[in-house]
Amino acid sequence: MAGRPFVSAVQLAEQIRDGDRSPTDIIDAVLERIEDRNARTNAFVTVAAEAARDAARDAERAVEDGDELGPLHGVPFAVKDLNETAGIRTTFGSPLFADNVPDADDILVKRMKEAGAIVVGKTNTPEFGHKGTTDNPVFGATGTPYDPTRTAGGSSGGSAAAVADGLVPIAQGSDGGGSIRIPASCCNVVGLKPSFGRVPSDSRPDGFGHTPFGQAGPLARTVEDAALLCSVLAGPSNTDPFSLPEDGTDFLAAVDAPVDDVRVAYSPDLGVFPLEDRVRDVVDDAVDDLSSVLATVDRVDPAFEHDRETMLDSWMTGYKVGMAERASVLAEHGRDPFDRREELTPEVIDGMEAGMEYSAVEYKRADIVRTDVFDAVQGIFDEYDALLTSTVALPPFDTEMLGPDEVAGESIHPLYGWFLTWPFNMTDHPAASVPAGFADGLPVGLQVVGPRFDDERVISIAAALERVRPWTDGYPPK
Repeated sequence: MAGRPFVSAVQLAEQIRDGDRSPTDIIDAVLERIEDRNARTNAFVTVAAEAARDAARDAERAVEDGDELGPLHGVPFAVKDLNETAGIRTTFGSPLFADNVPDADDILVKRMKEAGAIVVGKTNTPEFGHKGTTDNPVFGATGTPYDPTRTAGGSSGGSAAAVADGLVPIAQGSDGGGSIRIPASCCNVVGLKPSFGRVPSDSRPDGFGHTPFGQAGPLARTVEDAALLCSVLAGPSNTDPFSLPEDGTDFLAAVDAPVDDVRVAYSPDLGVFPLEDRVRDVVDDAVDDLSSVLATVDRVDPAFEHDRETMLDSWMTGYKVGMAERASVLAEHGRDPFDRREELTPEVIDGMEAGMEYSAVEYKRADIVRTDVFDAVQGIFDEYDALLTSTVALPPFDTEMLGPDEVAGESIHPLYGWFLTWPFNMTDHPAASVPAGFADGLPVGLQVVGPRFDDERVISIAAALERVRPWTDGYPPK
């Protein structure tokens, strides 16, 4: 991989299978590039160099011996620091776990390894993945490779930055309110949030309580790579009561699926979000190009019954109740966050305390609003095959900011009011962010939302945009 850091995962896997590339040479090149460039963005927070080299030697022997090889055999990948990795430090971005080294891999890491992929290390995340930017008290902030003084987004910001900067071809992320799609937009990569339950979780002790709106998924530079990674991660598991049964979804076949009969609704701001004109212009241009290969693109806004703040409050109620649950579990296991509150991110403590104040009635009332949001989005799919919208309301901002308090002259919630992703966590529809272009040299994402369980539709439209408006020439960033 030396001198070729932007080779796709699909190409790497093929070259390794054909004997044209050596897994050990690839891992050595990846580790060298991480050493040379990681300080720019702070994408990786733990690099498992020796373990990766050992795995690469094993992968090379398997090729030489003619063993059966997995679809990602020998391909390096990065794991978000919210997912446990056997023998590799997993901190969750928190001082409570600064020295935590798990004994076992979580289910997603197991599946990646079973597919032959090689863990290179762990990528940065905000503490417990609580926000749409990436910084924490243990490792500091992560910036986008296009301007490391600007946020990489979050909470999978480290994974997105690592992929965008050519440190690894693919990475894993998770998305409870946009945490895959936001950094994909900020870093000019592809980020896919599959349908809820498509990718299982083995979170414990509460198997029914993993992030209320969350779903793991891929970050990659190409739609095909994202589809390949999703095909490895997805599938039912007896450990997850929410995991979807096998339904024949073919992520890779969707990449080449025709879209000339596809009817699409386009709502750049969902009718309720403020949006900077420079972002709107980029997204408009991308949709104009995409419309040349689709049957129909109509300007349609979802018929939301509530204003943006009411919907946001509903999503935040569920999210904060989840944070409160985390606090109680941590306390039961000897890591009470309130005993060390001065070391933790203030917004984490505030969210945990707020979640503990909600009553069961308030929690269920929030689900009434959530139902109305679902109905409005689902109403789009009564007539259209997909919905297109912006991913983030403004280009990446300074890493030292908590978040903007206004967009386009309108006041917003600085932590959660500037990304247009969380409504689709409330509704559990599959959604992706794909590169749309640049505003003042900074990346802008286009969000593609599909009907329930139609992950293939999202992938096919994303791939169509990649064909008519290629973005891979945008790497490496300056």
